[in-house]
Amino acid sequence: SGTDKSEKQHLNVAFATGSLSPEQIELIFNHLPLDITFVDESDRVLYFSTPPKRTFTRTNAVIGRTVQNCHPPESVWMVEKILEAFKKGDQDVASFWIPFKDQFVYIQYYAVRDKEGNYRGTLEVTQDVKEIRELKGERRLLHWENEK
Repeated sequence: SGTDKSEKQHLNVAFATGSLSPEQIELIFNHLPLDITFVDESDRVLYFSTPPKRTFTRTNAVIGRTVQNCHPPESVWMVEKILEAFKKGDQDVASFWIPFKDQFVYIQYYAVRDKEGNYRGTLEVTQDVKEIRELKGERRLLHWENEK
């Protein structure tokens, strides 16, 4: 009855710098203050994170779809241009920033490559940087934003 400790360790994903359970990996991704979407080398959306404040709405319906079908028609040409440059190895990063609702959104696309340099997909990282852009001076002492 139940899984013993040694069996649970086998469920962990081993990395060069430690290991995590699938649950821990998901918790980490969903607690980052940004949105992550991963598209594989065939242009299919395989994963997106679900942080508490997601910038662009995503539903599970995008999983398995080509990334081109997840963007408005007027921006598909740009998606194609980025993917082509990543696949050829000409570029590794594409960055954009736009005002969106009450946010200032920084969108970065990263070519994901294996150790041999082969293109394995694209990582989209989206973050509201409005508060970061407004930082002034410094804060060196602990200050709770929601004092209880």
